Amino acid sequence: MPDASIPIIPQYITVHLGAPDQPARNVTVPFIDYIKNVASSEIYPTWPEASLRANILAQISFALNRIYTEWYRSRGYDFDITNSTQYDQKFIENREYFENISRIVDEIFNNYVVRQGFVQPLFTQYCDGRQVTCEGLSQWGTVTLAEEGLNPYSILQNYYGDNINIVLNAPVSANIPSYPDAPLQLGDAGEDVRTIQRQLNRIADNYPAIPTIPQTNGIFDLTTESAVRKFQEIFNLTPDGIVGKATWYKIKYIYSSVKRLSELSSEGLTLEETDREFSTILREGDQGVPVRVLQYYLDVIGYFDNQVPVVRLDGYFGPETRQAVIDFQVSQELTPDGIVGRNTWNRMTEVYETILRTLPAEYQHISDQIYPGRYLSPGMEGDDVESLQRLLQQAARIDPSLPKVQVTGVYGPETEEAIRMIQERYGLPVNGITSPLTWGRVVLLSKGILA
Repeated sequence: MPDASIPIIPQYITVHLGAPDQPARNVTVPFIDYIKNVASSEIYPTWPEASLRANILAQISFALNRIYTEWYRSRGYDFDITNSTQYDQKFIENREYFENISRIVDEIFNNYVVRQGFVQPLFTQYCDGRQVTCEGLSQWGTVTLAEEGLNPYSILQNYYGDNINIVLNAPVSANIPSYPDAPLQLGDAGEDVRTIQRQLNRIADNYPAIPTIPQTNGIFDLTTESAVRKFQEIFNLTPDGIVGKATWYKIKYIYSSVKRLSELSSEGLTLEETDREFSTILREGDQGVPVRVLQYYLDVIGYFDNQVPVVRLDGYFGPETRQAVIDFQVSQELTPDGIVGRNTWNRMTEVYETILRTLPAEYQHISDQIYPGRYLSPGMEGDDVESLQRLLQQAARIDPSLPKVQVTGVYGPETEEAIRMIQERYGLPVNGITSPLTWGRVVLLSKGILA
């Protein structure tokens, strides 16, 4: 899965051949061909080359902004952009391209305009400058500026301001929708959770009824669930506290709207707002906590499925772990590339949760020892918390230096304190939240394995 915080040049773009709500066909074409089509439909090949390049950069950036913000898909449409000049850019199906325009597009199709210090492609609003004028670029005006000797960058600065940059040679990749393909709910963790936490906090600036999430740490805790429920209530969604596809895209739509990401006067997205703490792809050579979590899942799956070898929890993604991933992918009819991306990880969690639900009778006596498949955090209640507390009790009986906890089924201060002590002692992230690795350590302590 590509890093969604950094814009990519999509291999393909889907164009709706009409206004957004107008019944019309969708066509999917290579992005580079789309830009050649738009440029050949909107500007004249006889214009000075500096003018052509400035216009084409504006057209590329406009289309990328639509894709990056999922402007139409976040509104429930099944396309990326329309061919209606009332809303977007002129696209004529099956038209021929001008040779010089085609050549320029081949050179610069993976370049685009941004505001300095921001990430998202600039919404490079433009108009023809004769029949219609606007606050953005004037297509005919670029001709005059080019004839005066301005280069493409200076022409763009003339219309969009001095504080713009041109991103050069952006990576080309498949345009993967941002929705993680699985609902997010209490106990989930990862960069997708962190994304909605940050977006909900920004939305709360405009909709103060939504409670602020104090820690945007990527762990779906009770405060995150509360914020999701209130958002759903405000925007007429089922208030279940679960971020399914409808809620995910409504959050994205409102977030883009309050930040005006598809306006020339956008608030913008900074690098700090789009940085990542969680790995989205794991492959051979990686190491650290994310790899240990992967190995934990493979270890449990391998224990119950002889097609998947059990691996060591050493935190290093070496040949052994890669082979286990490949064997898992083969067993699940996934592409056996040994890389853990979105599809492999989603399937792995599905298989793990199926094991928990269908645990054979002969293994019921160890059910407390198997990680429940979700992060446990302060305030949570239920059987999973009771299991954790029983393990902590047993660990404290073996090691009296550990605090004693009561089995209440409520993740209160006692439980949090015990978890923090264990995390600090064994070099785990000290946050009082029970992750797969913390759970695994508690299990070992409950068995008297103190090393």
